[in-house]
Amino acid sequence: MTVDETLQALLRSYKRYYNIKTEDVPAPFAAEAAFHTHDEQYFLVRSATLAEADAHEYVFFVTAQNLSLADAQRLVEDAWREGLSRVVPHANHRSTDVVLIMLAEQIAAGVSDYVKKVKRYKSYRHTLQGWSHFSVVAMETSTGNFFCNRRGKNLKRLFRNIRN
Repeated sequence: MTVDETLQALLRSYKRYYNIKTEDVPAPFAAEAAFHTHDEQYFLVRSATLAEADAHEYVFFVTAQNLSLADAQRLVEDAWREGLSRVVPHANHRSTDVVLIMLAEQIAAGVSDYVKKVKRYKSYRHTLQGWSHFSVVAMETSTGNFFCNRRGKNLKRLFRNIRN
C-alpha cells in the first residue's frame, strides 16, 4: 500500500467514533482525529450528580516519503505540544491522550529504537484534574512494518488489519 492509501484506510477506521479533519490541520500534520466523551453518575435524578468525567483523545497523522530520525523527533515534540495546548484541566477532567501516527514509504535506521523509547506523561494538579499520555506509532508502508511505544501497543491490532 502507498502512504496515501494507508492514511485513507486509517481515517476510515477512525471515522466511526472520531471527528476527522483533513483541512485546516496544523502543520506538519496531514490529518487529525478527535474523540470526546462525557460521563455522569447520578442518584435517582440528574440534579443529584455524584460524579462527572470528561475524556479526550487527539490523533495526529503524518505522511512522508522518507522519515529520518531528526524528523521523527521533531514530529513527536510537535504532536505532544499541540495535544497539550488543547488540554483544559478542571475538576471533571479525567484524561486527554495524544496519539501520533507517522506513515512513511521508507523509515531510516534508528527511528524504530527512538519510537519504542518515547515516553511522555503529564498530570494536572497531581492527577486531581486529570492526566495526559502519549502514544506513538510509525509505519513503513513499503514493507508493512510498524513500531510503537509502550502506550501505542493497543493500536497493534488496527495496524495489523490495515497491513493485511
